[in-house]
Amino acid sequence: MNGAESLVRTLVAGGVEVTFTNPGTSEMHFVAALDRVDGMRCVLCLFEGVATGAADGYARMADKPAATLLHLGPGFGNALANVHNAKKANAPMINVVGDHAIYHKRFDSPLTSDLEAIAKPVSHWVRAGGSSLTVAADGRDAIVEARRYPGKIATLILPADTAWGEGSGPVVVPPQRARSRVDEAAVRDAAALLKHGPATLLLLADTALRADALASASRIAAKTGCRIMAPGANARVERGAGRVSIGRVPYPVDQALQVLAGVKHIVLVGATPPVAFFAYPGKPSTTYPADCQIHTLAEPHEDLGEALQRLAEAAGASASKPQFAAAKRPDLPSDQKLTPETIGAVVGALLPEGAIIVDESVTTGRNFFATTEGAPPHDWLQLTGGAIGEGMPLAVGAAVACPDRKVINLEADGSGMYTLQALWTQAREKLNVLTIVWANRAYRILRNELANVGAENPGRKAHDMLSLDNPALDWVSLARGMGVDGIRVTTTDDFAKAMKAGIAHNGPYLIEVVI
Repeated sequence: MNGAESLVRTLVAGGVEVTFTNPGTSEMHFVAALDRVDGMRCVLCLFEGVATGAADGYARMADKPAATLLHLGPGFGNALANVHNAKKANAPMINVVGDHAIYHKRFDSPLTSDLEAIAKPVSHWVRAGGSSLTVAADGRDAIVEARRYPGKIATLILPADTAWGEGSGPVVVPPQRARSRVDEAAVRDAAALLKHGPATLLLLADTALRADALASASRIAAKTGCRIMAPGANARVERGAGRVSIGRVPYPVDQALQVLAGVKHIVLVGATPPVAFFAYPGKPSTTYPADCQIHTLAEPHEDLGEALQRLAEAAGASASKPQFAAAKRPDLPSDQKLTPETIGAVVGALLPEGAIIVDESVTTGRNFFATTEGAPPHDWLQLTGGAIGEGMPLAVGAAVACPDRKVINLEADGSGMYTLQALWTQAREKLNVLTIVWANRAYRILRNELANVGAENPGRKAHDMLSLDNPALDWVSLARGMGVDGIRVTTTDDFAKAMKAGIAHNGPYLIEVVI
């Protein structure tokens, strides 16, 4: 048994069941090993950023890591943006990156690079395999590192000769450790802050946004009058009718400052202090009041749900009734122009129970949380790291993790063009994904940012750099060229009809919504 097969068998025994792949010559022995070993699903992606974005989506829904298989430094470089997004989402991921044989690297062939230097900024753990006899143990260590809470990026560099040389056989992977328990002093200190009522904000992130944890937070708010909110972008929120509805810190700085006005204490529950996405002339970098104090109840690696339960007990709120969202949908707009408001109404009216929403709507979808809070229970995944182009890959990974659920990808047209190769993977794997593209034919958010950063009197050259027109993108043709059927709509009636059909369709489908 060679090193590659030893590694694959170790991954499978350690609970890694899916590999999102984009291999090259250096990885051929690993490819052959994947073929020989049962228990590993291999999903081919036509771009490395699709592979890593899919691994992120899979981890968010499966609560365990997938692997990626990538080719050398340039291949991992292509994957970096969505590894960055996954890192910001606290999503566990194991990257297996092939490299030149150890003895070949000194010849500086064209694809030679400093792979460790490329990987380190976006990885929590990086190791280059040194021997075919130790590479399975390296794989074991990668699994252990990736599964460290709240989820880590482990990158294992696999020189070709460590893959084809004689291996050790599979190595036993230890069981995953439980999350750490929050110290009692942190619970006691947070409970003392609740006496300030609405001047105290519980800022919830990560697993604190699962249904049971949100219910505990809502009990605390009902008893004490404190506020609860989530950051602007979150890896996964369990929401909908019968679950707690939670607001988010707005993206625009002025709106965030207004929403957080009067808050004197922010208690972090798996979150970080709210800050502006970018620097803007004359505006602060933090979006909470200057006299506000930051406190921590629980770090992301700790058991956030259990910490909130204990805080509820300390506040005498265990018997309080959570405020659940009522089952309520907006009316379907009839024969109206497609705008962010009417689009949000259609989405809210038709969202199916158990759906997984992958939201990369950017500007179009800012009102979608409000119009969908009373829809049947669903999960909402967002772009956490700000590097656009992850929506379609996230949908791939979520659909692989949850094949019995409908995945609905709400996608901006500019962002979608970064990784539209994901549509081909959806077709090849027959994934149950409905992609809805908001075709405003512009980087609309950047048009707003021109004003926000104080750029004065932008002319035609500036506006042309933010336009996706001339020629206009044809998303239906693009999708069909990758094996995904689709339709273009221009009215609310047509959109509602197409969305109903897309939800009922078994397999991938695309709707281009012309705004």
